[in-house]
Amino acid sequence: MADSSQRARKPYPQATRHCRKCTYALSPENTSSPAGVVASVPYFGGPYVKTIYDRAYYWPHYTPIPAPSDEELMVFTLSKLTGHAGSRFGWAVVKDETVFNKMTIHMQINSMGVSRDTQLRAFKLLKVALQGRELFDFGYQTMKSRWERLSNIISLSKRFSLQKIDPQYCTFYNKIREFSPAYAWVKCEREEDKDCYEVLQAAKITGAAGNAFGAKDQYVRFSLLRSQDDFDILIERLKKLVSDAKIM
Repeated sequence: MADSSQRARKPYPQATRHCRKCTYALSPENTSSPAGVVASVPYFGGPYVKTIYDRAYYWPHYTPIPAPSDEELMVFTLSKLTGHAGSRFGWAVVKDETVFNKMTIHMQINSMGVSRDTQLRAFKLLKVALQGRELFDFGYQTMKSRWERLSNIISLSKRFSLQKIDPQYCTFYNKIREFSPAYAWVKCEREEDKDCYEVLQAAKITGAAGNAFGAKDQYVRFSLLRSQDDFDILIERLKKLVSDAKIM
């Protein structure tokens, strides 16, 4: 009942290797030290530091859009926009021409271009996304419903808690709206529940252990992007776990 992202117990070495490749691709020429690459906040200073903004989930069906993205280097992916992860199609907005040229060379060597069928599929999907709000409305209502169902169950328990996310103004919908995240962070509140992953596993609920993402063992991450059948099973098992905890 879990997708591949939820079987993780430890950090991903493959993802680390990819990050290192990107780091060296953005490094200045004739240097033995790679550039510093960070996700959103530049912890390192210097003329060769490039901040990469990961906008994979920066879409109205996951989060309010307070303002258009306008950073120096932004990366996007089709998988989180339409769900077509198997197409392996993404794109970047790069304002620095030198960095753009280096990234282009890296992509040509690394993947030798994008297959024609992937290009055609991506073109069709992006065309549909630009035709109106139907795609985003469907995605938002689906994710919002899942988040509300999960929140309602967790709110009945003192043993578990869910991350708090304040509403925010969304320029896409022109209103203040709640978040509808792709992932939920659940925390085991009891002192004796030192490994939340194992606690949930005992109830046949599989999530991703918090230590795989740099969090404490008290946390587990649930994917809300799973199939509807899988999500319904998750909800039913959580209901039973919360009910049993109230009896104890």
